[in-house]
Amino acid sequence: MKVSCLKCMNCGKEYKDAPDRYVCDDCGIDGILDVIYDYNSINITKDEISQSKDFSLWRYRKMLPIKDETQIPPLQVGWTPLYKSEKIANETGIKNVYIKDDGRNPTASLKDRASAIGIAKALEAGAKTICAASTGNAASSLAGFAASAGIKTVIFVPKRAPKAKIAQLLIYGAKTVIVDDTYDRAFELSVEITKKFGFYNRNCAYNPFLVEGKKTVAFEIWEQMGFKTPDRVYISIGDGCITSGIYKGFYDLIKLGLSDKMPRIIGVQAAGCNPVEVALKTGKFVAQSGNTIADSIAVGIPRNRLKAMRALKESNGTCISVSDDEIKAAITDLPRSAGVFGEPAGVTAYAGFKKHSNEKNIDINEKVVIIITGNGLKDIESAISVCDIPTPVAPDSKTIENHVKTII
Repeated sequence: MKVSCLKCMNCGKEYKDAPDRYVCDDCGIDGILDVIYDYNSINITKDEISQSKDFSLWRYRKMLPIKDETQIPPLQVGWTPLYKSEKIANETGIKNVYIKDDGRNPTASLKDRASAIGIAKALEAGAKTICAASTGNAASSLAGFAASAGIKTVIFVPKRAPKAKIAQLLIYGAKTVIVDDTYDRAFELSVEITKKFGFYNRNCAYNPFLVEGKKTVAFEIWEQMGFKTPDRVYISIGDGCITSGIYKGFYDLIKLGLSDKMPRIIGVQAAGCNPVEVALKTGKFVAQSGNTIADSIAVGIPRNRLKAMRALKESNGTCISVSDDEIKAAITDLPRSAGVFGEPAGVTAYAGFKKHSNEKNIDINEKVVIIITGNGLKDIESAISVCDIPTPVAPDSKTIENHVKTII
């Protein structure tokens, strides 16, 4: 078996691999487990990967905690584009800047990578219903993937979740509970209900297998850059699961002898909700309220903070925060510079990159990847809020001609 055990990040206790093993018995919800591999049992080469005709995350199936016979959901996820932006390079002076657009996944966010694994593991466990809490993206992602696999869903979202995301998961047929409270309370309730009704739990900061789906974004970056690892990766942080996945992906590549380098992982949080940044700088975790326009990272109690902190420390990375004004600026700046439309949480990573480039914290020769985790249409109200909507103009030719002269 390629998975040797599941190991508690808190106390180190090891557990046998099982699709429905979530957290440590001794440490409870704080005892998030890490999937430990027997790397000697995984035989894979660059040539084998490059010759694959499966342009999805399943091209890396040998490196994922899925049995050979396990049924996988039919939606195509992964192999999203990696763009090299000459315009951003010219604007910032950083010669090699790449944008990884994960808003191009089936439900328009990186969370689809986790849901693909989550559904596969739920099928391994024989589950009929799968449950999760989400600020919106994981919810709509789970709803879509579960629908494609014929599994029922019960999903908890906080009242502040954007209407577009709620509409998306409702369209997929999810049984939806809008909690009149924060994401953190919705998370707690989802865990309680999972236990009470025997549902399969998809929460990425609770189910250790979900991070293993998110790590495939690191595999793709490495392959799309010609089997080379970038110097640094910028990613927004909410629960810390994507940050954990990026680290795990590059770590796996090193352990498998496919790479010899770990990029610096730069986490970016909103200034109104930055518990990981505070913990990294002070060594002490303090829960916060989620006060930011970037709803997807408005997480005051990051459940996967142990793995996220490990990722930042062991990659020689760091965590910074940006203001909501900087995030709003990035909503329009990124698409006008690179043609990629991201939601507020997605462009937070770009805002962090711009902050570092303005402060001259990046060597001009570094290869930098910025991961955009969700499409801008996920939160169209925020996009509208930073735009000036034109006033209707009379439809006669002369008036239109004069008007065009004033705007060009």
